[in-house]
Amino acid sequence: MTFYFTGIRSFPKLWKSNPYLGLGPGHSSLSVFLKDCYGIKNQEKWFSLKTVCPQNTKAMNLLVAKARYVRKKDEGSSKQVSADSHMFAAGAAKKRSQMNPLSKEHVLPPVKNIFQLPTKPLNSEEWDKLKEDFKEKANFENWIISQMIKCHSSVDVAKSVLAWVAAKNNGIVGYDLLVKYLYLCVFHKQTSEIIDVYEIMKARYKRLESGAYTLLIRGLIHTDRWREALLLLEDIKKVMIPSKKNYNDCIQGALFHQDVNVAWNLYQELLGHDIVPMLETLKAFFDFGKDMKGDQYSNKLQDILLYLRNNQLYPGESFAHSIKTWFESVPGEHWKGQFTTIQQSGQCLGCGKTVESIHLSSEEYEFLKEKIMRDVIDGGDQYKKTTPQELKRFQNFVKYHPPFDIVIDGLNVAKMFPKARESQVLLDVVSQLAKQNLQVLVLGRKHMLKQNSRWRKDDMEKVQKQASFFFADNISEDDPFLLYATLHSGNHCKFITKDLMRDHKACLPDAKTQRLFFKWQQGHQLAIVSKHPGSKVTFQIP
Repeated sequence: MTFYFTGIRSFPKLWKSNPYLGLGPGHSSLSVFLKDCYGIKNQEKWFSLKTVCPQNTKAMNLLVAKARYVRKKDEGSSKQVSADSHMFAAGAAKKRSQMNPLSKEHVLPPVKNIFQLPTKPLNSEEWDKLKEDFKEKANFENWIISQMIKCHSSVDVAKSVLAWVAAKNNGIVGYDLLVKYLYLCVFHKQTSEIIDVYEIMKARYKRLESGAYTLLIRGLIHTDRWREALLLLEDIKKVMIPSKKNYNDCIQGALFHQDVNVAWNLYQELLGHDIVPMLETLKAFFDFGKDMKGDQYSNKLQDILLYLRNNQLYPGESFAHSIKTWFESVPGEHWKGQFTTIQQSGQCLGCGKTVESIHLSSEEYEFLKEKIMRDVIDGGDQYKKTTPQELKRFQNFVKYHPPFDIVIDGLNVAKMFPKARESQVLLDVVSQLAKQNLQVLVLGRKHMLKQNSRWRKDDMEKVQKQASFFFADNISEDDPFLLYATLHSGNHCKFITKDLMRDHKACLPDAKTQRLFFKWQQGHQLAIVSKHPGSKVTFQIP
């Protein structure tokens, strides 16, 4: 099932950038693969477009002011109970916790069927008694708040834990407890509490670990202080490259606050680190674009569509709907999207066009082969975890063997089924291919020949009788060997590995070559889709 668009104008940037679509100005259409994310086997989806330190005194005082509360009436008693007067007294987040109200019975899922978490704040005496009941727990405080995280307890209850700990430690709460409390605040979107914890951590610690930075960034992006999340991102950059989740949160925060330039600059920065963005990051740009006018933002979204296409990234259903909605919202245009079907021949029943083939022409194949040999195998030090002597030995090995039909990354394939013996998995795969009279090359490591519980000698002897073998040093990188053997065997040769080889794209010099590489990969990389003891091994192109 697919959907396609019809409208009255084209986006020439999309078809002009790719000489392999076979489209010109008079035939402007775009097809993008849509990943089936609902587990429907063998269902491929496409959509096409067609034109018709010291404590922070201020923060501490703020929390101290929050630390007094009046407990709820308990069992008909109207007695008011005052909490311990310190910064983490419970009750301050009561109104904010209404976003995630408890059930009328106030019962949360039991922990290990022997303990029910409190559903209302406890005072210090009550926590002392509860700790005594669970004295076998080495660190009761961390354990109890970890259980609260699992059950998504209210912030008020978690805060009463911190109030109890602070009362025993001169107002100090440890880093781990602060981070766990912060997690609950972020989960329940208690922005005031998030900012309070942020102020304390900013004053007390010069540097945080990545988990705390991630929580603070996520918690701040929807507040008036969202730009401070960008400062936290800069702090992360001082020691490491931020994760795609960090970038996603900051980009979504910038879009939420209508700062398109910041969002786009962060997106370009993410790509500059050669990080594949989260699809929800890209979706956010399309969701935001529904209210945008002018070609400038439209061009940005077309760049994202090209990025998806050139990097073989497939939108999920929700993302596809966002793309569809954006096209239909373009002012002055008359795009219309609907679901359609791609026939086995590759023809779209909606627009009548044929989707791009994954098979390379002989000219494209020779061009790609030359580029990979020069830029991946002979160039790029990151792929030379081998010696010139070993590479020469392998090249001679390939030269004096007939062309192969299948090249297998032996170690990668053997580890596809963790519960099975590795040598047995490899034997089953090779035996299945040998029955089809295929010339098979297995790339392995020398340690695979040593007898142990994972690698049986008799299994390996059987494998070597049915396939050619090349054993590299244990520290060698085998991907260049796999690419070399596959390309030198001809356009018919396929290879088997779980590795998607996205890193190899970085060594290729331009977008054209990168696109050809992924196109070639689609038509030549096989995946093992099923393997059960004693059953047939099934392969398919991923």
